[in-house]
Amino acid sequence: MTRIPMSRRSFLTLTAGTGAAAALAACGSSGPGTSSGGGANADYWFLSGAPGETIRGGAVERFNKGDNGGKITPNAVQNDAYKDKIKTAIGAGQAPTVIWGWGGGGLKSYVEANQVEDLTDWFGQNAAVKDRLFPSSFGPATIDGKIYAMPAETVAPIVLFYNKEVFEKAGATPPQSWGDIMNLVTLFNSKKIAPFSLGGQSRWTNMMWLEFLFDRIGGSEVFQAVFEGEKDAWSHPAAKQALTEMQKLINAQGFVKGFSSITADSNADQALLYTGKAAMMVHGAWTYGSMQNDGGNFVKDGKLGWMNFPPVEGGKGDPSDTVGNPGQYYSISSKATPEQKELAKKFFASGVLDDTEVKGWVDAGQVPIVKGADAQFAGSKDAEFLKFIYDTSSNAKTFAQSWDQALSPTAAEALLDNIAKLFQVSISPDQFITNMNAVIGK
Repeated sequence: MTRIPMSRRSFLTLTAGTGAAAALAACGSSGPGTSSGGGANADYWFLSGAPGETIRGGAVERFNKGDNGGKITPNAVQNDAYKDKIKTAIGAGQAPTVIWGWGGGGLKSYVEANQVEDLTDWFGQNAAVKDRLFPSSFGPATIDGKIYAMPAETVAPIVLFYNKEVFEKAGATPPQSWGDIMNLVTLFNSKKIAPFSLGGQSRWTNMMWLEFLFDRIGGSEVFQAVFEGEKDAWSHPAAKQALTEMQKLINAQGFVKGFSSITADSNADQALLYTGKAAMMVHGAWTYGSMQNDGGNFVKDGKLGWMNFPPVEGGKGDPSDTVGNPGQYYSISSKATPEQKELAKKFFASGVLDDTEVKGWVDAGQVPIVKGADAQFAGSKDAEFLKFIYDTSSNAKTFAQSWDQALSPTAAEALLDNIAKLFQVSISPDQFITNMNAVIGK
C-alpha cells in the first residue's frame, strides 16, 4: 500500500496556516461569477498533495474532454489554507460552484446558512448514481433527512489492529467481545506487555474508543441525537455506561504507560505495536501504510492482524457498524448560476468516481466508496487488507463519521478537551456528560 503522506489530522481537521484574506487573495480563480469563458463554466476547489490532487485533477480533465456544455476549472489548495479559504469565500458569496469538504458539522453549517444546494430530488431522479455508492457514505451528506452533498473518494474506518506474534506467544486469541478485551488486558499486563498502544496526547485518538463504545452499547442513535442537537443528548444511559466502561479499561492499565504523553503524529503509537511492546491498537485504516513503510517486515511477514471492533455484552449496537471517515463530500454552491449547477450535476453523474478514478485510488492503496471496486484488488500485494476495508465499509449499516468532524468547531473542541480529561481520570463520566450537554447546538 502506498503510504499517504498526510496524517489523519492534517487530512481531516485542517489548521489555518495563513490568514483568511491572504488565503483568498492567493487563489488563482475566485467564485462562480468570475470563471472565464461563459456562465456555464464552473470552479472546483479541492486539496492539493499526493495522491489526491492528481486523481481529482484527472477526473476534471477527463470530464472537460466530453461535450458537457461547459468546463470545470480545478484549483488545488494547500491543506493548511483550505479551511479558512473556503469559509471566507462562502461567507463572501464567492464560493466555487463545487465545494470539496468532509460533510457532517461543516456541511450542516452551510445548510443552515442556505449556502449549498439540496440534492435530494436530484439523487431521486438519478438513482443509478446513488446506487453504485456505499449506502453508509450518505450519512455525513444528510442533514435533517435531506442530501446536500455527493459522497466521493475513499473510506477510512477505524480498525482494531493486533500483533499476531505477540498473541501467539501469549497463547491468546483476538477478542470477540468487550469481556474478552478486559481479560486480555489482565493477560498482557501479566506478561509485561502493554495491552493497547495509544497516542493519547493527540486527543482524537482517545475519541475513537468512545465512538465504538457508544455505538456498541447504545446503537448509532445515541450520537445521532447529539449531532441533531437534542437537549441533554449526552445524558443517554448508554453514554453513561460507555464512559464508565472506558474508565474501567483505563484504570485496569489497558493502555501503555504514559499514553497521554504520546503523540499520534509521530507514529510512536504504531511503533509500539509493530515492535511488540503493545499487543493491540485501535486506529485508522490509514496506519496500515505507515506500519508497512516503517515497520520493517512486520506487515510483509503477515504479523499484523486486523478486525472490526467487537460487540459489548448486552449492547444494542450492530457489530457490523463502524466509525471513522465514510468518504469525502462535494457540494454545489447555492449562489452558482443554474447553468453552473447543471454542469456540476453532470460532473457528479459521469465524472466523479469514473472507472479511471476508481483505479487511481486503488493503485494508491485506498478503497473507493464504489460497489464492486474490490474487483480491482486482485493485483495488489495488500489485497487482503483492502478487501477487509471494503467489506467493513460496504456492509456497515451505519458508518458513523468521526465525532469531531460531525460537530461544530466549538462543540468539537469541548469534546476533545473533555475526552482528554476523561482519559486522565480527572473528570468523572457524570462531569463529562454535564460539560458536553452544555455545548449542544453551539
